Order: sequence, then C-alpha cells, then structure tokens
Amino acid sequence: MVGPAHPNPDPFHAGAEPPRAPGPAPWGAPPPPRAGAEPTNRLLPSRRADAEMADSELQLVARRIRSFPDFPVPGVLFRDISPVLKDPDSFRASISLLANHLKKAHGGRIDYIAGLDSRGFLFGPSLAQELGLGCVLIRKRGKLPGPTVCASYALEYGKAELEIQTDALEPGQKVVVVDDLLATGGTMRAACELLGQLQAQVLECVSLVELTSLKGREKLGTVPFFSLLQYE
Repeated sequence: MVGPAHPNPDPFHAGAEPPRAPGPAPWGAPPPPRAGAEPTNRLLPSRRADAEMADSELQLVARRIRSFPDFPVPGVLFRDISPVLKDPDSFRASISLLANHLKKAHGGRIDYIAGLDSRGFLFGPSLAQELGLGCVLIRKRGKLPGPTVCASYALEYGKAELEIQTDALEPGQKVVVVDDLLATGGTMRAACELLGQLQAQVLECVSLVELTSLKGREKLGTVPFFSLLQYE
C-alpha cells in the first residue's frame, strides 16, 4: 500500500476549485424553471437523503486512512487502512458503500465476490455477505490444496504468481474482484487473467483506496474499476 509522497493527502481538498458564478444562458438553452417548480437537476428528498448519507459514510472512512511518509523507503507515502478495520463504524461504512455501488452497477447479475490475497480477504467475505453472495479466494501460489490454475505478475524484484482452485467457479459465472488498494494494477490484472482461465466473466474490480499517480486502472484494460478513495 505505497505511493509517491504528496503534499496534500486529503482526497476531499486536493485540486478543489471555488464555485464559479453562472454566466448567461447560451442562445437556444431551455428557459429556467418557473417559480415553485422543482429544477430537473435537483435531488428529490429521498435521493438527497441517500446522497448525504453516502457522503457522510465516505468521510467517515476517509478520516480513518493514515499516511506515513518515507515508508517503507524514503520518498514513499504509505496509506494505512488499519484504522478502518479497527473502527466498526468505519469498516461497516466501507462495506456499505462498496455494496451500494455494486447493486446500482450490476443489480442481481453478480454470482461471486473474489477476494485477493491477502488484504482483499478482509473486505471480500464481508462484501459478499452484505450482497448475499459467496466469496472465492485468489491466493499466492502454493497456498491452496487440490487442482489449481495460476497466473503471474511482475514485482520490482522479479515476479509472483496467483492461483485459484479449478472448481471455484463454473464457466460463465460473473465475478467482482475486490482488494484493499490499487497501486500499479499488476495483481488485479493477474487476477482477471486467472478468472479468464476458468471462463468466468469479470464484471468489475473494486478497492477501498486507489493511488491514481501509478495508473493501475489502465492495466485492467476494458474491465471496469471503482474505488472509494483516490490519492495521488
């Protein structure tokens, strides 16, 4: 869970701009709503309440992310999710936010959640439980019994391999991959390749934190990606 140091780690204020006053409406634009009418872009009361609750939950999670400069090596800013796990309200909010996103994005199309070794195991089973689904494990090679398939991914000092049991999924079943953090994207891409060997369909990859400067989502190709919190 590492990324380059940044002077402003706050995801809610980085790059924020003050609101601008609206200019005159362009020619041909629809007229403004009449007095007493509900503007079309205004949230209805129930939706407004849902949006405010989601924002409150997101801030609750964000406040629990700690930053440690120069760890594990000088020049690196480490994002620590341990306080999220320690605080039950924050952890519950993170699972709720991820689950709500997946419900809106995919409805009832998801068959399984796939947790990535190792911190993906902290979120995968809870997310699957929230959605009423099962959870399958993608582990580092040599950790699973029985027949498996494997896929490799690059590390700074070499390569590593992931594996999954061959009977974990049936061809055509739809899966969402979850991990705690997306950095360079190599592990998540290997997981997608692994699931492809079982002829499963990866609907999306999700994570709690994304380090945007490392451009990990680009390695996922056409697989959609979603993260709750983004840091440079």
